[in-house]
Amino acid sequence: MTARGARRLFGPARATLGAAAALLAVIALAAAFTKPGALPQEKVPVAVDALPVKSFAFGSQDHRFGPLEFRGGLVLSSAFAGFGGISGFALDGDGGRFLAVTDAGLFLEGRLVVDGDLPVGLADVSAIAIGDDKGSPLARSGQGDAESLTLSGDAAYVGFEGRNQIWRYPRSPLGAAGVPVEAPAIRGLSVNKGLEALFFVPSGPLRGALVGIAEEGATRADALDGFIIGGPRPGTFSVRRRDAFAATDAAVTPDGDVILLERHYTRATGVKMRLRRFPLAAVKPGAVIDGEVLGTFDMGYQIDNMEGLAVTRNAAGETLLTIVSDDNFNPLQRTVLLRFALLAD
Repeated sequence: MTARGARRLFGPARATLGAAAALLAVIALAAAFTKPGALPQEKVPVAVDALPVKSFAFGSQDHRFGPLEFRGGLVLSSAFAGFGGISGFALDGDGGRFLAVTDAGLFLEGRLVVDGDLPVGLADVSAIAIGDDKGSPLARSGQGDAESLTLSGDAAYVGFEGRNQIWRYPRSPLGAAGVPVEAPAIRGLSVNKGLEALFFVPSGPLRGALVGIAEEGATRADALDGFIIGGPRPGTFSVRRRDAFAATDAAVTPDGDVILLERHYTRATGVKMRLRRFPLAAVKPGAVIDGEVLGTFDMGYQIDNMEGLAVTRNAAGETLLTIVSDDNFNPLQRTVLLRFALLAD
């Protein structure tokens, strides 16, 4: 997402600054900030500060929101200029280590520190520029806007806006050269509405495929464009677009469901976050998918421009959703990490 989609006021004070004049002033200020230009080609250590988010809803101690139970969150910050703009986020199988990509063309890698399911902080964090096929920073060629990320057993896949491409990297990609993935179907997406959601299918009829969902539809306002790339059944599908929400990420649960993270923004309402669920089995060429709404959250909750989603399973067998925001490198926004358990029906 570009600054256009995030020009709003964030933080606890937002509830008392709803006047149109104040909001428009914030919008104008937000537009003035640009992405950091630092593109380190060697790993640099990044110290990250973390403040706890103890309550998800402002003014409430509730932890249960329909099928979602809030397990904790963090507001993250760093003196490193390249920290922020997180648009894709992935956790390894046990949830211990993370990999993220940013709007400025960086990989961030480190460890998510937890106390049980409660996020406590980030440790051992490193940053490096996302490389091209020679290992040089992709952002130098105008291809730095990484918007989606997924992991397979041996690879990391990154989706980029602008030229609408997917690149493949080794599973530990920091400092490695990448290889473009053949995906001609996504080239017709608009410049700033590319693959915000990307996930790898490890088993089943689509085994080995990448599945991508665009931020919006290229030709229809009532549908989000979907793509099955590679695997035994490549093709296209669509997800019904509800209430003008746009896709920002998706991931597959261990039970075989797809969790779709969505965002809505207007100047009048600010930003909203929504989570939808539909079966992976519904993803097939020509399909039109709707899905179940798990929860919709507005500016009365501790959200920001939520763009990254990782799904893991804890020791108790519960499905955990870890969601991260893209602050667009704007000091009026925040990098927020939220964790929910998806409880049984």
